[in-house]
Amino acid sequence: MPRLLVACTYDGVLSSPGTDQGQAAETPEAVAVLREIAALPDTSVAVLSGRPLGELATLSRLPAEVHLIAGHGVEHTLGPALITTDAVSAVDALRTRNSAGAVLFIGDGQADAQVFARLNGPDLGIDTVFAPGEPAATAAIALALLERTRRRWLYGEPTVPIERHSLLSDQRTVALLTPDATVTWLCHPRPDSPTLFGHLIGGAAAGRLTTSPYRGGLPLGQRYRTGTMTLETRWPGLTVTDWLESGAPTGPDSSGGHPDARAPLAGTSTLVRVLSGTGTAQLEFAPRPEFGQVEVRLAPRPGGLLVAGSGERAALYSPQVEWTVRSDEDGHDTARAIVDLAACGGTVAIELRLGTHDLHHPPTDVGSRQALAERPWRDWAAGLRLPTFARADVLRSALTLRGLCHAPTGAILAAATSSLPEEIGGVRNWDYRYCWLRDAAMTARTLVDLGSLHEAEDLLHWIGGLVAATGGHPERLHPLYTLDGRHLGPEAVIDTLPGYAGSRPVRVGNLADRQVQLDIFGPVTDLIAAVADARGGIGDEEFGIVEAAVQAVHRRWHEPDHGLWEARLPRRHHVYSKVMCWLAMDRALHIAAQHRGQDRPAWRRLRDQIASDVTEHGWHLDANAYTVAYGHPDLDASSLWVGLSGLLDTDDPRFLATVEKVEAELRSGPVVYRYRWDDGLPGREGGFHLCTAWLIEAYLRTGRRDDAEELFTQMLNTAGPTGLLPEQYDPLTERGLGNHPQAYTHLGVIRCALLLNT
Repeated sequence: MPRLLVACTYDGVLSSPGTDQGQAAETPEAVAVLREIAALPDTSVAVLSGRPLGELATLSRLPAEVHLIAGHGVEHTLGPALITTDAVSAVDALRTRNSAGAVLFIGDGQADAQVFARLNGPDLGIDTVFAPGEPAATAAIALALLERTRRRWLYGEPTVPIERHSLLSDQRTVALLTPDATVTWLCHPRPDSPTLFGHLIGGAAAGRLTTSPYRGGLPLGQRYRTGTMTLETRWPGLTVTDWLESGAPTGPDSSGGHPDARAPLAGTSTLVRVLSGTGTAQLEFAPRPEFGQVEVRLAPRPGGLLVAGSGERAALYSPQVEWTVRSDEDGHDTARAIVDLAACGGTVAIELRLGTHDLHHPPTDVGSRQALAERPWRDWAAGLRLPTFARADVLRSALTLRGLCHAPTGAILAAATSSLPEEIGGVRNWDYRYCWLRDAAMTARTLVDLGSLHEAEDLLHWIGGLVAATGGHPERLHPLYTLDGRHLGPEAVIDTLPGYAGSRPVRVGNLADRQVQLDIFGPVTDLIAAVADARGGIGDEEFGIVEAAVQAVHRRWHEPDHGLWEARLPRRHHVYSKVMCWLAMDRALHIAAQHRGQDRPAWRRLRDQIASDVTEHGWHLDANAYTVAYGHPDLDASSLWVGLSGLLDTDDPRFLATVEKVEAELRSGPVVYRYRWDDGLPGREGGFHLCTAWLIEAYLRTGRRDDAEELFTQMLNTAGPTGLLPEQYDPLTERGLGNHPQAYTHLGVIRCALLLNT
């Protein structure tokens, strides 16, 4: 609950019943924890008593943060403006003034009957009369549990820096692991589905899978196997190897001999974890489907555990492990085990099979399956045209981008996660587990630059379906879609989750789906031009997308929009959006001429009209730069595209001035901020890695190679130990921010390395 009011009775709850006037035998434990609760943010505390206010204040010695309601509500410390006649009206007044969403009241069910009767909705009452033991002891236990739960809800659990998480992918779903091999994020059946493990944003109550040495200790290190998405985490005597593979392995009897199992669904994923070494390991398996919102039961069966209680089936195949299953305080089952690797021959494998209850022994040994899972990644990586400059960083970024591609549909994720904060403790927490046309096109274009066209062709086929669904009105395309090409539902908040490091709200969905973002046609058309140039031709479906983009630009380029940063503000004439409309027309002309032998004079006139409009209205005299929007003096890193796109020559004085302004006002050490203007949201955000990449490119295009190399090195130094980067970085705290890993960031790394390689 965002705002909570905690109220309890003094006589008979915090102190022994029946004490004389002017005396009280307090329970010090209850009073102490009440002080701690009162110190929590968004939490109000009140103590009720029939005693006079002066006497209650003297006896309780509670801090000023605790409101006192005395004389059965006639006297109180709520302020002279509030006049109350009884305890019920006093509690109601305090609830209203503090905007409390719920009240937790601890009292005597007989003496405080009217207060209990007033509770409703999410309110909770604890009647100490019927509790076993002394009422004061009951109150102390209840308050202690509340304080622990409330603190965890407000602040979350101790967190691993965002950039230190590593990604697993089978191109059907994704998982994130911490440096100690905790699976902290896993959604099923798709990356934009609810979580099975949501520890990243919800703590232990949201689910996780852990493995560690029984004797404890920090890992020696963590690394990807070269050219793969297989991750190794090492301790002395213990190595944990993880990968995701498509499909659940089954033998001839898909039920595994269990009457409640059924054959695995096509397109399911399996998380394979192999423990090797000579030491003893401890394991914890705590699945929490639906972001931990549904009760889960673990059913032991020969060969492992079945996950029950969710609409999506799952099974943990683990024949070498003897599990102990217990329910936690929230009513969910958790399985724990201790494994002696030496006694098991040095290797133990467990498999989390998603979408099935099959526990049959796999027909192929785990070593062969690992090689089979790794081969497509290695073969793909071997076919890339990698630069010599920052070669290893480019390879890892390329593998990460491929890991964000959803093979069944062709869509590409903007990032693997939801609600990782742009400010620790702030509200700038968004769900990026969808396919933005802009982000996806830029991602696929980057892979084309490395020599891989498959991802781009799949994406364009997916986009072609979206265009066809508009019924001849491509200007109505949304900025983003679910991975299966559907419109998003309403943006929702999961109040029960504390968020990463207490950064709430945790959001599911994204309101940007309803925005107008006219820049999307530029990156899509630029991608098609790159694909056509790479293979020497263009298909009819792809050219149809080009014509649709031209049609959309013709109809709407002159309108204001919400812009690529998706500020929840009224529409403006964003410079970047106009430049991208120009880019769409420029690339369309190139495609028509080079690959269809067509001259399109009307397209050329529209392109030149947009260019004249941008150069005339996008330049701000007082700012001496191209700015965020027509008539607005605020700088924006996206305005660098007036030169990066080719609309202006890179030696144009106006572009040079814009580069200098962005550097002076938006760069801070290793990062470049998107903007400094008021976007209508509280708090601040970190520097945006993609904007850093844009400035690096601007340095190169304006003859400042040394500056470009220096900033690129600084940018790479902000990565985590396995080379992954989130959306943003705070140069003051030196920590990554935002969703992770971010496609924008890794495509920026590749683009800069390719340019620096020349």
